[in-house]
Amino acid sequence: MKSFSELTQREILAIAIASEEEDNRIYATFAEELADRYPATAKVFHEMAAEEDGHRRQLLEIYQARFGSNLPAIRREDVKGFYSRRPTWFVKNLPLETIRHQAEAMEVDSQRFYVQAAAASQDVGVRKLLGDLAVVEKSHGEKANALSEAILTESARAEEGRTAHKFFVLQYVQPGLAGLMDGSVSTLAPLFAAAFATQNNWSTFLVGLAASLGAGISMAIAEALSDDGSITGRGAPFIRGAVCGLMTTAGGLGHSLPFLVPDSWPHAFWTATTIAGIVVFIELWAIAYIRARYMDTPFLKAVAQIVVGGAVVLAVGILIGGA
Repeated sequence: MKSFSELTQREILAIAIASEEEDNRIYATFAEELADRYPATAKVFHEMAAEEDGHRRQLLEIYQARFGSNLPAIRREDVKGFYSRRPTWFVKNLPLETIRHQAEAMEVDSQRFYVQAAAASQDVGVRKLLGDLAVVEKSHGEKANALSEAILTESARAEEGRTAHKFFVLQYVQPGLAGLMDGSVSTLAPLFAAAFATQNNWSTFLVGLAASLGAGISMAIAEALSDDGSITGRGAPFIRGAVCGLMTTAGGLGHSLPFLVPDSWPHAFWTATTIAGIVVFIELWAIAYIRARYMDTPFLKAVAQIVVGGAVVLAVGILIGGA
């Protein structure tokens, strides 16, 4: 790899041309990715892609005038200390804010490159063009905001807000809720069966830990493999799987941790069981609230489904353990 100070004028221009061409493709890919979910924002990125293509043509014209038509095979990644674009555009159903932050970072990186390139240039025409492009890249954030104001009408913003909320529910809330429900409810019977069968806190905790981790791993794999999000629009499968698995584990560990109360304490078993029962009560009501808040389920119906169902599972575990 070369350091920036070792680059020739020809190589600096070649890197700039390749960078503008790549940024044009990235913005066009963002626009294509957002077209169905956020059509107004997609139009903004189409405009930005067109601007990058204009910069590429300007750079190419001045390069051809000075060095001919053959471009050296060098990119910004070939220069020590220079940035490379994270391939986030390969990921389907990216959150809108992630794409916007990526675009902002791209403009900052490009502006920094042009400032350095202009300072290193000895050719007056090239130096002026690079300096002008540095100013343009610096103002791109304002340009993007101006395009947003012109294209993203109030109704378009409201529609995109509803779409973003729907995506958030599908990507995070739904798999997280499924995991929390499974972890909180499915581990109740084995945990309390072990508790009342052994009346030993440490043994009960180990059962709860094993059940929580096992359920978390199982749910994470099942969620990640359920679909890739390309048709359902539910987002990246690995993110959904991670969210589901973590919430499943958390749901099970919530009422397992109280059994860490040392067996040497007075009334240790009943102390741990009472705390675990309180945690279960909080977990079930929290699940009912989330279902009512995000899944449009009437609160009383959510309570009947979750709290009553969880209480039945808890009673089954106690009866089995006490038999």
